Parts: sequence; structure tokens; C-alpha cells
Amino acid sequence: MGGWNNRYLLQMPAWVAGAAAGLLSLHLIQKLLFPYFWADLRYLLKVLMYGLRVEMYRLRGRIVTVLDKFVKLAEKQPHKPFLIYEGKVHTYRDVDRRSNRVAQVFLHHGALKKGDTVALLMGNEPDFIHVWFGLAKLGCVVAFLNFNVRSRSLLHCVSSCEPKILVVGADLLETLEEILPNLQKDVSVWIMTKDSTFPSVHTLLDKIEAASEDPVPANRHSANNLKSSVLYIFTSGTTGLPKAAVISHMQVLKGAAGLWAFGATAEDIIYITLPLYHSAASLLGIGGCVELGATCVLKKKFSASQFWSDCKKYNVTVIQYIGELCRYLCSQPVKEGEKNHKVRLAVGNGVRNDVWREFLNRFGAVKICEFYGATEGNICFMNHTGKIGSVGRTNFFYKLFFAFDLIKYDFQKDEPIRNKHGWCEKVKKGEAGLLISKVNAKNPFFGYAGNKSHTEKKLLCEVFKKGDLYFNTGDLMVQDHENFLYFWDRIGDTFRWKGENVATTEVSDVIVMLDFIQEANVYGVSVPDHEGKAGMASLILKQNTSLDLEQMYKHVVTYLPSYACPLFLRVQEKMEITGTFKQQKFRLVDEGFNPSTVTDPLYFLDNSKKAYVLLTKEVHEMILSGKIKL
Repeated sequence: MGGWNNRYLLQMPAWVAGAAAGLLSLHLIQKLLFPYFWADLRYLLKVLMYGLRVEMYRLRGRIVTVLDKFVKLAEKQPHKPFLIYEGKVHTYRDVDRRSNRVAQVFLHHGALKKGDTVALLMGNEPDFIHVWFGLAKLGCVVAFLNFNVRSRSLLHCVSSCEPKILVVGADLLETLEEILPNLQKDVSVWIMTKDSTFPSVHTLLDKIEAASEDPVPANRHSANNLKSSVLYIFTSGTTGLPKAAVISHMQVLKGAAGLWAFGATAEDIIYITLPLYHSAASLLGIGGCVELGATCVLKKKFSASQFWSDCKKYNVTVIQYIGELCRYLCSQPVKEGEKNHKVRLAVGNGVRNDVWREFLNRFGAVKICEFYGATEGNICFMNHTGKIGSVGRTNFFYKLFFAFDLIKYDFQKDEPIRNKHGWCEKVKKGEAGLLISKVNAKNPFFGYAGNKSHTEKKLLCEVFKKGDLYFNTGDLMVQDHENFLYFWDRIGDTFRWKGENVATTEVSDVIVMLDFIQEANVYGVSVPDHEGKAGMASLILKQNTSLDLEQMYKHVVTYLPSYACPLFLRVQEKMEITGTFKQQKFRLVDEGFNPSTVTDPLYFLDNSKKAYVLLTKEVHEMILSGKIKL
């Protein structure tokens, strides 16, 4: 047999052998010099396919929105589960009909016009989606309010998006009670209950149950412009109070395509534990389920102890995460059978390298799909190769469609560096630079509702040439020699803690409301084995006053979300400022909260005692060792 093979090879034409050798050589060269060629090509083709589909909508003058897709799915697969919440199944038809009831209520009682804004203050529950979809069927712009935000900050959020109606969940009536006396009188308030003790507040639940399930006229929500506003999603910007990012149909469609782009299908079951007011849960999660025609398991609140049991119970195949979520899961006591689940994809952002590796080792062959994208931004990266630590990669073709650059940044002056000609300069590969993305017709920046100056501050003009315009992400990134991109840090007055952006100026404004505080300088400090940065406040006391720790504790927990309350306090005699009269943070950040090196009095927010306590060396060591949980 072997002799026959040898004779056959000898008789084979020379060009066939040459072609085979050439193909093998090309394959080896591609593997060596362009190892990600095929992965990049597959991803790029997906991006192009989706882009062409959206462009076809534009050319036809009839946009097929995520809501349109949902309504079609409710007709096509009425009995398929769309939401599973606390064990109860809500099919596509169920959600469609209940959202019709919501639309009918506001059509007859709310006096809403197409394009009016309605603010939604609700936690994770099916009625969040029913109200959202119902209002969308009336052509309303829905503003998602962060239910952790309280008091003055919440009033600011409501006023900035100028809603006609505010809808409040039954479990957030205490929050409503705080703001009701100061709420604008022209805002009609509706609560998700059957009766109300509040004067001039409408009940919604009783009216939904009595309403018709018939759909409202389709022309109420028909869209003919990709750039028209459909949502407001609040972000903690680099300075000041939360800002309402304007979300267009284009951004919703792009966000909804994320799970599909990572390889999710209609057969997948997606587990959402992140709050629905976040774009990750609402656009990527719920929107992604609609794009696929898949099923979503919705959790009221993330629970590390129940996470994997839920995944097994509901046969979850896709999970969403933020970096902190993965760390919480890895911090749980090890149990038998932790790899006995059906989860195959984990989609999210902000997971640390060591946590990424530990997660894979402990919980099995789950593909981590890390991505980068700001709620209001016009640029997105997706790590389609699974490279640990990277938020995505770029190449020549990607930059043709999504033009971006990393530019040199002056950390002391807190602004991009410009050369003698006034132009910004790009960083070299391997160096950290400010990520900016070009604003054009294909990749617009829609800005923020309310104050126009907030939108203008996020734009950089005359960057590389006269007349060009770029979106300033406020994020520092590094691009390596293989064109992988890595998140480095945030600039400005924001840091992340517990998966949330914390605006230092907002925290400072709350602290200086205390009558014994002269000035407060808030910043983030690194804590070993924790994602993001913990809040710390340097305080200057007013003359002839002392620090009232009890009042300080009561004040911050009342007026700030839990993740924004400073974990550490430092009392100084004099506040350092920069040459431009800004508070100096860099030295304070470097010194951290170590009582062995910091001579000023230090205090720690001990949640177990519900008080600020003196930060001693012993307490400091317990924090570092993990004996005290943050």
C-alpha cells in the first residue's frame, strides 16, 4: 500500500505539489505574522452586515426599531418566554399585551404627545419593561432614573430631562416622598400602586388592570430618522451632577446588536442582574434579547450567593457582568460542582486580569466577552478574540469605519497636550493616551439633555487639523504592538467604585452642606484586591469647630448613594491647590489612607457599626487583609 502511495506521489503533477507547498507556506506566514486575521475578518464582516442593514433602513425611510422587532416577535413566537422573573414566566405576547395596557392608560389619561419625555424611577422588575415599552409605543422619550440617587441630585436629574410625567415604582415611594415637595408642579406623578396617600399623585396599577390590551396606532411610534431621541440614560460625567445622555434609535440598534456580535443566538437564555437604568442591562441586555428573539432571566438585585444556583435553575447560557460582579463571585466560598452549568458567554466590561483568570479556572470554559463603550459615546471596542485584559482590538479596516486616536495628555493641567503649532499629538504604541473618536455623520455625538455646555465640554476641536471635531471619552487607553487595546484609567473628577461612576464634585457639594466643613476635596484611592477606587475626602474644618463624625455619617448616607459615600476621611489644616486654583489631588491619591505614613487624622466608614471610626494601624491592616469588608 505504501509503495502505491509513493508511485502516486511521483506521478502527481509538479504544479499541484508546488501549489500545496505554497498554500502551506501562506498558512504558516499568516499564523506567524497575522495570527488574528480570520478572527478580525469574521468580526469585521459582522459589523459591516449590521451597518448595511441599518443603512437600508435609512434609505427606505422607515426605521425598524427594537420596539418594532419586539412587536413582530410577539406575533411570530407569542408563547416563547421573554422574561423570567422570580420564577414567573412572561411570554412575548404577555409583555406585548401588558405594555399595550400601559400605552392605553397614558393615551387616555396622560395627555402625552409623540416626543414628550416621561421619567421612569423603578427597580428591576417586569413592569419596568412594560412601562418602558408602553411609553415607547406612544412615541415618548423615556428617561431612566438611577434609583440610588436621592434628594437634590434626583431633583436635578428630573428637571434636566424636563418630563411631563414621572412614573415611580411601588418600592421607591420613600424616595418620592423626599423630592415631592420640591418637584416642579407641572410634572404629573404616577405610582405603581392601586391606591395613594400622596396628594395629587395618580395610581397606575389599577388603571393598567382595567385598560384594553389593544395596540395603540402604529404611527404613534413609527420612526423615520435614525438620529431621533428615544431614551435618556443618566451618567456621572467627569464633573458635577449626573447628566442625561441623549440616546438615539441608532445607538439603541447598535447596543442591541452586541450579544449577537459576540455569538449569542435565539436559543440562548440571558441572565441580567445589573440595574435596568444602566445601558448595559437595558440596551445590551433587554435590547439584545429582542434582537436575538431570546429569553431573559431578570433578577431584582445581584446576589453572589444565588448567582450560580439561578444559572443552573433557569439553564442560563449567557451572563452580563461588570468587573466587580466577577470579583464577588470569585470571593464566594468554593463549592462542589461550580463548573456544572450551561453558561458559555459572559459579556461585560471592567474585569481585572487576575479575576479574569481566576474566573475561568474556577467556573469553567466560559468565553469572556469584554467590551468598551460609554453610554453617550460614539466609539465601541469588542474583544472578540478572548485576549485576557484587553477591551478589544483595532486594525486598518476598523479605523476606516470608526476613526479614533490616543493622544498625549497633561495630567497636571488636566488637558490634552498641544505642540507649538496648537495640534494634539498621538502617543506611541505601548503608551497611555486619551481616547478620542471622530465625530461625523456616520458616528455622531448626540450630547446631553438640558445644559448645552455639558455637550460642548465633551468635544475637542482643531485636534489634528482645522475644522475637525472629536468626542473626548475621558478615558486613558493603551494600544499594544498587536493592536489590542487596554483600559488604563479615567481622567477628570470621576472614579469608579462598586461598578458605578462617582463624580467627586457631587460628593464634595454634599459634604460642604455641613456647617462645620469649610472645604472638601474628594478623590479615589486604590485598595488592594478591589476593583476601581474607594472614595476618600480630605476635609478643612471651619474655625472654632470640630469634626462631628456622627452627623457626618448620617449626612452622607442620607444624601448620597451607598457607592458614593466616602470610605475614608482625612482632616487637614490647609487645602493644596494647583497653579490654576484647582484642588490638588495627585499627592493625596498617592499617599492614600495609610496611618503609618499619613500624619493627619484619618477615619474609616465602618458599615458594621454604621459610623465613621478612627483609622488605626490595626484597622488599616484588617482592611488590607480582607478581614474588614468594604
